[in-house]
Amino acid sequence: MTLVLDSEAEELRAAVRRFLADKAPSERVRAVMDGDPGHDPAVWSGLAAQGVLGLVVPEELGGSGAGHVERAVVAEELGRALTPVPFLASAVLAVDTLLALDDDAARAEYLPRLAAGELIGTVAVAERGGEWDRTGGRTTATERDGRWELTGVRTPVLAGDTADLVLVLARTADGPGWFAVDGDAPGLTRDRLGALDPTRRLAGLTFDATPARPLASADPAAALGTVADLAAVALAAEQTGLMQRALELTAEYATLRVQFGRPIGSYQAVKHGCADVYSAWEHAVSVVRHAAWAADHDRAELPVAAALAQTYTGPAAFTAATAMVQYHGGVGYTWEHDAHLFYKRAKSAEQLLGSPAGHRARLAERLGL
Repeated sequence: MTLVLDSEAEELRAAVRRFLADKAPSERVRAVMDGDPGHDPAVWSGLAAQGVLGLVVPEELGGSGAGHVERAVVAEELGRALTPVPFLASAVLAVDTLLALDDDAARAEYLPRLAAGELIGTVAVAERGGEWDRTGGRTTATERDGRWELTGVRTPVLAGDTADLVLVLARTADGPGWFAVDGDAPGLTRDRLGALDPTRRLAGLTFDATPARPLASADPAAALGTVADLAAVALAAEQTGLMQRALELTAEYATLRVQFGRPIGSYQAVKHGCADVYSAWEHAVSVVRHAAWAADHDRAELPVAAALAQTYTGPAAFTAATAMVQYHGGVGYTWEHDAHLFYKRAKSAEQLLGSPAGHRARLAERLGL
């Protein structure tokens, strides 16, 4: 394997960066964070037009037929710009779940629309506390007269308040099973949750005899494991983009801000702190690119690579965002500056797919330690 991206991946990065360069993070985020639907539809449709929402979707199903390396490149750029779009929910979690299942009819129905941005999808598997339960948890699926109904609670759910398609892992009499629920299905209550990160919507979903479509899967728990690993790679890629931009802005400020007659970047505490963040970013890029490569070329290596990526990049991104706030001094603590947006995204992302301690435990288990 190589950690150097090929020319096509670099061209993809450049195209996405140009597309997102029209607004600063604060302008883009503040324009949508308090309203509905919580993202800019023009940005979402623009990403769809560039084919980035279906990068891992086969061409015969309306996708680009690329791979996880390319999707990681896009995730990096979205993280770099703090772009408030449901990419992780729809283009990662929902798409990967459908690809991991064995339901050709569901793939043919949903994947082209997800890739085109016509449908926003998400996955509802977290119980209260945020951990993913492979048994289906306390949400139950019951068959009555040939129809399936779901009852239970899932929280938090990414983009759960606006998703058109919700994929749910629920407990049946025969074990866990996957189900598709329409966003406007009767018996589904969606409550937007207060979240630290204003760039990413979370919701609590309550199912009360909600009609659901069963999805074929030979091993539902194994499918969830694959989805979790692939999501970890995409989220880690997003975090490396955040680290890069936070460091760029901090280094730029350190050369302009003068204290005691000298730029603050000339002081060892700031200089060495920025160097530490740069070193951590380089390490993060390495582990993420290895994990993305494993997703495309060596699925046996993916569980360890994905766990390593999340174990390392979550805390590293939070450290970079903390340094950004600290080295900007007083202005870094103000609402008007972007530093707090980077800080909030980094902190929430660190917990989004499970706690850092949980990621470390999974990595140790997978390494046989």
